Amino acid sequence: MTYLDHAATTPMLPVAVARYSEALGRVGNPSSLHTAGRRARKDVEEARESIAGAVGALPTEVVLATGGTEADNLAVKGIYWARREADPRHTGVVVSAVEHHAVLDAAEWLAEHEGATLHVLGVDETGRVHPSALRELLAAHADEIAVVSVMWANNEVGSVNDVRALADVAHEFDVPLHTDAVQAVGSLPVDFATSGADALSLTGHKLGGPVGVGALLLRRDASCMPLLHGGGQERDVRSGTLDVAGTLSLAAAVHAAVDDVPRRTVELAGLRDDLVARLVAEVPDATLNGVPLDAAPVAGGPARLPGNAHLSFPGCEGDSLLMLLDAHEIECSTGSACTAGVARPSHVLLAMGVEEAAARGSLRFSLGHSSTAADVDAAVAAIGPVVERARGALARS
Repeated sequence: MTYLDHAATTPMLPVAVARYSEALGRVGNPSSLHTAGRRARKDVEEARESIAGAVGALPTEVVLATGGTEADNLAVKGIYWARREADPRHTGVVVSAVEHHAVLDAAEWLAEHEGATLHVLGVDETGRVHPSALRELLAAHADEIAVVSVMWANNEVGSVNDVRALADVAHEFDVPLHTDAVQAVGSLPVDFATSGADALSLTGHKLGGPVGVGALLLRRDASCMPLLHGGGQERDVRSGTLDVAGTLSLAAAVHAAVDDVPRRTVELAGLRDDLVARLVAEVPDATLNGVPLDAAPVAGGPARLPGNAHLSFPGCEGDSLLMLLDAHEIECSTGSACTAGVARPSHVLLAMGVEEAAARGSLRFSLGHSSTAADVDAAVAAIGPVVERARGALARS
């Protein structure tokens, strides 16, 4: 099989597998005071320090979680609750129109069940949020907003936001900013301290670690109420027995992926550019969605995720393309893996102004650390016949 769906999940790095396997053979709850517990606690804290060092955070700012969804929910709901308790006027939540559903649905839940006022920031045709749009919104609702959440890099079209500029605007109005950096860490230069964000979500399985482990980076002065109550682990923000093996594997993956960003960025961007050029050569009316490949850098890094190629194929249905490519042993996606199989066009593409028909006929090819030139060759060889057949099927329907 040719695997081109790394944005959904990517193979574990050998160093992460080795660390995970090794740790699974040991026993010890990090909250226990006996020898095994103290050893487990030492391992977890060293892993925490490794994660923090790799992403420009303090060890005390790393709140361990089960992954991006929990981290996003904890940030959006927890910061909202804390800010509202501190000042009852803080009932507004700001999210961009292209957020992952872990953020969008959390914000919508607050609006439905907690009486929050939801403000949705529009994006430009490339899928990015402009700081001026955030400033305009906050100026109109200065005393109301509890939290802003804007993703670092979009999971579908790969567009990268200027998080530093957005955080600066939020802080002008004394509003904390959370960023979902699930797609960014390990693919782009990410430094929590210099980003200005008050909270940042990351997860293991997007960067070569295991599924079911991630973290919320949370500044020490950021107030956040817990979603889970229990033993008071993780600064009383996130209770639950710590996953020692998962945490050690996550740390190994984060460290290895971040160290490899300079090399991997260049390599993946080269493969992606070749893939896009050759796909469009095979299907001349195909269009690339998101930021142009030659766009100027954003905050010291690329303006688009280096492994992301998201294209629309006119006259096709994305699901048909997906299954026909799968029959050719090419694995890609029609968008977020979390909404796969849902018969509706991508909310990301619609927010960018893409027509519904084009949105329905779109595919995301995402490359990662195991991708090769042979993967590109295989996708290019298959795309022409697949598009022709998909168009024929739609015309007959």
